[in-house]
Amino acid sequence: MTTDDHNELWQSLALLLRSHPWHGICIGEESPHIVNTYIETVPSDTVKYEIDKKSGFLKVDRPQKYSSICPTLYGFIPQTYCGKNIAEFCRERTGRDYVVGDDDPLDICILTEKVISHGDIIVRAQPIGGFRMIDQGQADDKIIAVMQGDGLYSQWQNIEDCPQAFTDRLKHYFLTYKDLPGSDDRICEITHVYGREEALDVIRRSREDYKDRFPQLETMMSALLCSD
Repeated sequence: MTTDDHNELWQSLALLLRSHPWHGICIGEESPHIVNTYIETVPSDTVKYEIDKKSGFLKVDRPQKYSSICPTLYGFIPQTYCGKNIAEFCRERTGRDYVVGDDDPLDICILTEKVISHGDIIVRAQPIGGFRMIDQGQADDKIIAVMQGDGLYSQWQNIEDCPQAFTDRLKHYFLTYKDLPGSDDRICEITHVYGREEALDVIRRSREDYKDRFPQLETMMSALLCSD
């Protein structure tokens, strides 16, 4: 079997089988400026959904402990990974020499004026900033983006364009969404709110971590899914 025949076979199989959202969706040729994202949770969800890394299906992670909900679409950027490069960047910016990567794809929050009623969808988004979050010693950055072409939020080019009240609301959600009832101990910490250029750098570093962690997948998926 020639290389062309082999590639054609894989492309045919891809039409019959469901792609794994983490590995089987291309990040996009215009990344990091415009990225494909996979949405796990929407603001109307009363439980937190999360991708099952082995199967690629959504699973119930946990019911929301309080009435607060994530005010944006929430998911991750496919073909990214938070490993040594992300951890090193976090240590450099914070001075916390104990920080490691969380071994997950890079999380993203997407602003849109449209009501989207469910997750398990792909959304194209333009990053405008992010939160440098540390979750129990692990780098857990949250990229903030706007849905491409959104009639309202696409005017925002940088995190500084967001009203402070909105940024504070989103920060409050992530600072409290893992807190245990009755406990004053804060599990998560946000050390910095950064702008668009740093967000793009974080995405690039997460891509390098992905290539290092999944070199064979990166080569195969790029050839089959991300080429013209």
